[in-house]
Amino acid sequence: MWAKIKFVAAYLLGPEPSDAPGHLWPRWLFLRCLGLIFLSAFYSWIRQVQGLIGPEGILPAQEFLSYLKTHAGALRYWIAPTVLWFGSGRIALNILCWTGLAASVFLTLNFAPQIMTAICTVAYLSLICVARDFASYQSDGMLLEAGLISLFFAPSGWRPGLGSRDPPSPASTFLLLWIWFRIYFESGLAKMLSGDPHWRHFTAMDDYYQNGPLPTWIGWYVQQLPHRFHAGTTLLTLAVELGVVLMLFLPRPFRIVCFWILLPFQVGIILTANYAFINYISIALSVLLLDDKFLSRWPRHPSPLFPLPYGRGEGSQSRLRLWISGIVLGWQFYASAALLLFMLVPNLPLPAAPITALEPFRFASRYGLFAVMTPARFEIEFEGSDDGKNWKVYPFQYKPQTLDEAPRIYAPYQPRFDWNLWFCSLGSWRNYLWVVRTEELLLENNPAVLSLFKGNPFPGKPPRQVHAVFWQYWFTDLPTKRREGLWWRRQRLGLYAPALERRADKTYGVIAMPQ
Repeated sequence: MWAKIKFVAAYLLGPEPSDAPGHLWPRWLFLRCLGLIFLSAFYSWIRQVQGLIGPEGILPAQEFLSYLKTHAGALRYWIAPTVLWFGSGRIALNILCWTGLAASVFLTLNFAPQIMTAICTVAYLSLICVARDFASYQSDGMLLEAGLISLFFAPSGWRPGLGSRDPPSPASTFLLLWIWFRIYFESGLAKMLSGDPHWRHFTAMDDYYQNGPLPTWIGWYVQQLPHRFHAGTTLLTLAVELGVVLMLFLPRPFRIVCFWILLPFQVGIILTANYAFINYISIALSVLLLDDKFLSRWPRHPSPLFPLPYGRGEGSQSRLRLWISGIVLGWQFYASAALLLFMLVPNLPLPAAPITALEPFRFASRYGLFAVMTPARFEIEFEGSDDGKNWKVYPFQYKPQTLDEAPRIYAPYQPRFDWNLWFCSLGSWRNYLWVVRTEELLLENNPAVLSLFKGNPFPGKPPRQVHAVFWQYWFTDLPTKRREGLWWRRQRLGLYAPALERRADKTYGVIAMPQ
C-alpha cells in the first residue's frame, strides 16, 4: 500500500512524463502573463497606496496593525500575515510596492521565476491583508491563489528558458486550471442558487452594461441593442459557466476547443466592462488548457512558432520538495474543493479548520460573480463649500461623473477608491464609515486623499463644509447622444452620508443627515 501511495504521489507531484503532450510552452506563456498581471496590480497600488492605507490615508495600515498588536497578541501574525509588521509608514509602503513591481518585471522577463513569484505573492499578500475595505475583491483572492500554486509550477533556476529540465507537475498544472474552473462554475452556481429572477427570466443583461462598477464606452453601445440580444448573452453566460467549463474534465481535444470558445467570451467582457485584472488572469489560466503538441503546430507554415521542446528532461524532485508541495497543494485543493461542495450541500460534514486557517491568506476563495444583478446605478459624489450655499465638486479620475464624457477602458488597472464607492452606493453609509472618514480628510485638504481625485477644487485653503451626494445614473439612448452629445443622464437623490463642517477648534460637526 505504501508503495502505491509513493507511486501516486511521485506521479502527481513529480515532473510530468516526457511522453505526455507537455506544458512547457503553456507554462512559459502563463508565467509571462502572470508577471504582467502582477505588474499592473502593483502599479495601481503605487499610485493609490498612500491615499488608501498610508499614515495619512483613509484606512491607515499603521492603525490597523497597532490595534491587532494590542488586542490579538501573537495571533496577530496569523490574522494579518504581512511583512509590514517590520514597518508600515510611508517609506515602508512605497518600498513594498516597488519591490513587488520590480519582481513582477523580472518574472515577466523569465529571470528566477520561482523566486520572483514568491516575492510577488508575499508582497501582494502583505498589501491585501491590511487594506481591509479596499481589498475585498475576488480578483485579489484569485491572484493570490495563482501565485501560491505557481511557486510549485514555475521552473527553478536563474535563467531557465522553457524549463525543460524542470517540467511542471501534473498536480500544479491541474490546480491552476482548478482556479480557472471555479471562477466560472462557482459563479454560475451562485447565480442559480441566489434565486435572482433576472437570471431565471433571462433579463440579467438588459441593464448590466450601465449598472456595473465602471462601464466602458463599448458597453454603452452594446446596451442599446434589443432585449433578444441581452437574453441571448444571459443564456450564453449560464451555458459557459455551468456547461462549457466542464470540458476541462474531458479528453484533450475538448479542452483545446474550450479555450477557443472562452477566449472571445473573455475579450467581450474586457471590452464592455472594467473588472481590473480578473478577466486577464482568467485568460492566462486558460492557456494551460493547451499543450506543447498543439502549440508546436500553430501556425503550420512557415516554421512553427512554438517548436516542440525535444530532449526534454525528466527532471527530479527532492523528497523534501515533494513533501512540501504535497502538503501545500493538498491543503489548498481540499479547502477550495470543500468551499465548492458547501455551495451545493451547505451542511456537509467536512472539517472546516483547514479552510478557516487559510482565510487570512486568501489562498482558497469562494467565487460568485454577479450572483444577484444590480437593479440600478447609483453614484456617490463629494462636494465642498465655503458658505454652505455654493458647492464645488471633487472630480473623480475613473467613475462616471461628467455627463458628456465617454466611459473609458483602463483595465487591468484597478482604481480601488472609485471602485469601492460603487459598492458603498448599494448600501448604507453606516456600513462604510470610511466615506465619512474621507469627508473629514477633505476638510483638511489632505494631499494623500486628494491624490485619489482628478483635481482639488479648493487649492488655496480647505473648504469649511463637505458632504457626499447621492445620484442615480442611466445611459442615454442613441437619439439623445446624437442630439446632445450626452452619454449619461442623472437625478439627484439627496445626501448619502452625514454632511460635516470644520469648526474653529479643528473639530468636525455634523450639519445635516441623510434622509
